[in-house]
Amino acid sequence: MPIQLTAAQVWETIEKELFAVVGMVNAAGEARTAGLVYIVRERKLFIATGRDTWKARHMAANPHVSVTIPIAKRVPIMPWLKIPQATITFQGTARVFPAAEASPELLRAILMHKADDREMVAGSCIVEITPVGEFVTYGVGIRLMDMREPAKARGRAPVL
Repeated sequence: MPIQLTAAQVWETIEKELFAVVGMVNAAGEARTAGLVYIVRERKLFIATGRDTWKARHMAANPHVSVTIPIAKRVPIMPWLKIPQATITFQGTARVFPAAEASPELLRAILMHKADDREMVAGSCIVEITPVGEFVTYGVGIRLMDMREPAKARGRAPVL
């Protein structure tokens, strides 16, 4: 039976990470994924990308996405041991908008030192991903040894 996690526990883990794999569908109906660096604000993920990139075009055309966040697991005294990564997966809705429409705080958080570069901002867009439904987790909030047993390692939590 999957462990019951709270939305707060899952969000706390998401906020500690910075990399996600986002699944989307292109105009031909073919599945595509992209690895993205994100930040979290108000329980939404935000990424910056070029406004003409294929991922921006795909998410603007079809905002239904799937997101998986891998979470590295290690034994500190035995780093050579291979341990599967924990994961958080969810469905979401993507909203793509010009970077120039983002707040200065959001631009500084995403673009860092390039936030004041007008040319960079003009050529960029922001993707806001709002999770929907439930988080599906594997290995979140459990001991490493319990990850060997899928029944103990699986979890679910409402997105809220």
